[in-house]
Amino acid sequence: MKQFDFLVLGSGIAGLTFALKVAPHGRVAIITKKNRAESNTNYAQGGIAAVTSKEDSFELHVRDTLQAGAGLCKEEVVRTIVREGPERIAELIELGMKFSEREVPGPNGARELDLGREGGHSKRRILHAKDVTGREIERALLSAIAQRPSIEIFEDHIAIDLITTQKLEQGGSSVPPVQSVAANVRNPDAGSASVIAEKKGQSGSPRYVNRCVGVYVLDRRTGQVETFAARVVLLATGGCSKVYLYTTNPDIATGDGVAMAYRAGAAIANMEFIQFHPTCLYHSRAKSFLISEAVRGEGGVLKTVEGVEFMDRSHPLKSLAPRDVVARAIDSEMKKSGADHVLLDITHKPAQFTIERFPNIYQTCLRYGIDITREPIPVVPAAHYQCGGVLTNVNGETEIAGLYAVGEVACTGLHGANRLASNSLLEALVCARRAAMKLLAHPPPRVDSKIPPWQPGHAMDADELVVVSHNWEEIRRLMWDYVGIVRTNKRLQRAQKRITHLQEEIREYYWDFVVTSDLLELRNIATVAELIVTSALMRPESRGLHYNLDYPNPDPAWAQRDTAVRKPD
Repeated sequence: MKQFDFLVLGSGIAGLTFALKVAPHGRVAIITKKNRAESNTNYAQGGIAAVTSKEDSFELHVRDTLQAGAGLCKEEVVRTIVREGPERIAELIELGMKFSEREVPGPNGARELDLGREGGHSKRRILHAKDVTGREIERALLSAIAQRPSIEIFEDHIAIDLITTQKLEQGGSSVPPVQSVAANVRNPDAGSASVIAEKKGQSGSPRYVNRCVGVYVLDRRTGQVETFAARVVLLATGGCSKVYLYTTNPDIATGDGVAMAYRAGAAIANMEFIQFHPTCLYHSRAKSFLISEAVRGEGGVLKTVEGVEFMDRSHPLKSLAPRDVVARAIDSEMKKSGADHVLLDITHKPAQFTIERFPNIYQTCLRYGIDITREPIPVVPAAHYQCGGVLTNVNGETEIAGLYAVGEVACTGLHGANRLASNSLLEALVCARRAAMKLLAHPPPRVDSKIPPWQPGHAMDADELVVVSHNWEEIRRLMWDYVGIVRTNKRLQRAQKRITHLQEEIREYYWDFVVTSDLLELRNIATVAELIVTSALMRPESRGLHYNLDYPNPDPAWAQRDTAVRKPD
């Protein structure tokens, strides 16, 4: 058994920031599925939204976030994250992050941060590193991590399941008292007493219910399952958009953290709100390449394949409308015309400006024969970001003691029913630091539970891997067809019925055969698909990213109501 003080699952901005904060106070293990730089963060093009300009204000950023969130944001969480953003940006710059700058007009040649604008923002507030912001963030954070000897990174390791005292009790193991279920996850400044509720035992002394004490992890290179134990486990596993056939996300985005937390007994909230990015490059040889919203922020215009602008019919902000509005408008236009894509046109801007501002997009499109300075870019919507996730407060605390979740995997209430562009990296920075500060101020006790090693039982090597790939493709296609940008009750019910059947097949396969990374990811996307459909059926209205033709309008009774789902006992 590998013993650490802090165990971090994921190597994006949330996990690396948390690891750096707690590193001086104990041994830290970072578990990552592929190499250490492979994360959703690494593919982020746009940037980080934060108030750093005199023309901007916290109130304006809060207002824009609340408007995008369509009545479901938790306002105190929004205010906390927006208010703490500038300090976290300053810390990131101190670590070596290099944001793009521009020359200030005047004779002295002074420079300032080059702030971009994206959909839903009333001011320029997006800090970026050209169009490869995520790559630069990963470079800066991993460089800092390399200087911390107390941090050990385990590459090519994939977490299988969380180990909790409740599971150990069920297995007959002798375990110490553990803490229980969260009582209040809405208050961003709640103390641990209001987040972790104690239950009294028969003797009157506290009897706790469930605590996370470690993780079973598959070493992909050796095929061996290892046991990692820690006082604290942080989920920073990113999102789940690979559950859809078309996505902007890398292959690692299979919802592992959400699925593991759900199986462990944590509440999962608002999974019906999957953000479809309006502009993914449409090309037969291009895979999951995002055309940043910043292209529209700098003047890019959406047009039909005939070259006619159409966003003025949907929103006053036209091509800079919030993502849910833009994605639905594109989806509607494609269905009306029968076209398989629309166009994003920035050819009216000077070629030199476009090449310097978007070098990665320019070069990538050029490889596919598209010169974006001379011709419009063919684009389609694609699954991009989960606004729901493991239910937490703003400090990352979940319903299971010792288990924290930060970043896209978590549902803090910041995004509500629709994420405002570039608020995700901001949330990860702020909440990772808050989680670390909370833990250091209130250190959890050491856990002396005896964790049994992984038991493969009578599992055999799988001889029909085609079953895994077939089920994988079937889930992703049915989610795209039935649980996409526009939904109906009938489509959702069909999806639910088929997913239930697939779950039975996958469960049988999981127990009969030796675990592999492909099988684990299939198991997780099936669980996440189930959670998305269940949540969508629970919400009898249309709000933000959840649009149901059977309930086309928002219902005021469902404002501020989360669709929380827990695994049945």
